[in-house]
Amino acid sequence: MSTNTPLLQTIEPDDPSATQAPPRNTASNARPAVILTPTNNMASTAADAESGLAGILRQSAHPAALFCLYFFRTSAITVYILCGLLTDNYVLSTVGVVVLLAMDFWNCRNVAGRTLVGLRFWNQVDDDGESYWVFESRDPSRPANPVDSKMFWIALYVFPALWLLLFVVSIVRFNLSFIPIVGLALVFNITNAVGFTYADRDAKQRWANNIASSGWNMGMGGIGGQILGGAMKNSIGRLFG
Repeated sequence: MSTNTPLLQTIEPDDPSATQAPPRNTASNARPAVILTPTNNMASTAADAESGLAGILRQSAHPAALFCLYFFRTSAITVYILCGLLTDNYVLSTVGVVVLLAMDFWNCRNVAGRTLVGLRFWNQVDDDGESYWVFESRDPSRPANPVDSKMFWIALYVFPALWLLLFVVSIVRFNLSFIPIVGLALVFNITNAVGFTYADRDAKQRWANNIASSGWNMGMGGIGGQILGGAMKNSIGRLFG
């Protein structure tokens, strides 16, 4: 249907007398056609609309925990770099960076890891004086938010690499006074990275054991079910071990 055709000529009116009405001079009252065209300010895809920091926080199930994780980690590196460039006060630099590193270490292990990926770890000493790792994980029936999980693991592995780069720069520039600060940052970051890596591996191992003992036998009892369950348990255990 042409957009220039009057509406009364294309749709039959309910009142037959409407067809007998004299034609109106629509040329003088006609308004110019409005053409809607897309602009560059509109997102072309859904991914573009949800990109950026604001989009990540909107998709996150725990935006406050995710923000604090990156805030403490970024602040520690930023303060270290700025103090080295803007001031020669070694005590001020050390105190500021160490406080931020301690806050990041506690937040990552006790808050961010538990809320974002459902993992937690700590080192415990028994009555005999032997220390061992203790791991906690969320119920597999409640999976973590994909955005939270991805951003958590990125922060866990990227920031130790950045501190390692700063460690190399300190050695190259013979800035030996700041090496202990970078070393402490590496200890904190690598401890969290190793701890959560083993916690994630332990959670997958337990999930594999539960699947092998309950679901993979598909209702087959007796010796056949036990053999199949044991084979799947060993194969999945080697996969995540």
